[in-house]
Amino acid sequence: MSVELDVFVVNTTIMDEEVYQLWLDGYTVNDAVKVRMEGGVLEGCEASAEVLHSDTMDQYRTFQMCERLLHSPVKLANQLLFQIPPHRQVMLIERYYAFDSVFVREVLGKKLSKGTKKDLDDVSAKTGVTLKSCRRQFDNFKRVFKVVEELKGPLVENIRQHFLLSDKLARDYAAIVFFANNRFETGKKKLHYLTFQDFAFCAGQLISNWTVGALDNMVEDMDVDLEKEFLQDLKELKILITDRDLLDQHKSLVCTALRGKTKAFNEMEANFKVSDNTCLCLSNTAGHHPFSSVMSSLLQQSVNQSIVIVVTMAIWGQMCTYVV
Repeated sequence: MSVELDVFVVNTTIMDEEVYQLWLDGYTVNDAVKVRMEGGVLEGCEASAEVLHSDTMDQYRTFQMCERLLHSPVKLANQLLFQIPPHRQVMLIERYYAFDSVFVREVLGKKLSKGTKKDLDDVSAKTGVTLKSCRRQFDNFKRVFKVVEELKGPLVENIRQHFLLSDKLARDYAAIVFFANNRFETGKKKLHYLTFQDFAFCAGQLISNWTVGALDNMVEDMDVDLEKEFLQDLKELKILITDRDLLDQHKSLVCTALRGKTKAFNEMEANFKVSDNTCLCLSNTAGHHPFSSVMSSLLQQSVNQSIVIVVTMAIWGQMCTYVV
């Protein structure tokens, strides 16, 4: 009985970035080989399709063995099984935790549970992202959420330290964790036009200004839990609806606070009435409805959600000036 073995001995682990991306995207070995051949990888060399298939399969095995280390990226730098240069480790981690914007938009704000994971077949069909890739991305969201939800300290920094992600990707994951924790309702029809980055921007503003940590940087869950007393104080702003003089004073205070501090100042000032009515709607409903519904209403009504958030931030800074 004869057995044929393909043996390849190397010191530094060889990883083809194109093959790695195909693996992440959920391609089978055969499909990956087809993509590589169509890309002309065999042109200019004497390798056969069989050799290409063997090479692709070998790299797939390597990625699968590395995957358990990618679940805890800090371990990747300290392991001895694979000799991977530091710059290549950064690439592996960053790409493994990268996600498709169309996919995250579908699951944003939903509970990261088994029930949601069961619906990924439908999400895959709707978005065009392979089911395998959907599951990887969902598991990454859930893994990051579980690690950082109870940690003390800044959310973005915790994600960076535990998962070794770039600042941009860490901030995106912070937004995902924040929305998942507060169960924001992002799937309403009127919100479909908003992209993930729109929501990520709002999450960044809320984390910086509306969470418990915005007032006390030594509290637990500082970038996850919203400041309840602040939400309660917002209800006091409903007096602006009936008092025109106070409303004019309110506009003056907000404009003074924002002048020279935001590129959107002229647009904000020109559309102040519309934006302000949206903020007042928020203040009038805060405390009476789930905050996720309140913020969904805020985004539905806003002409430019970034302006509304900026104005609302100013309200937080100026509220104590005239509301007791």
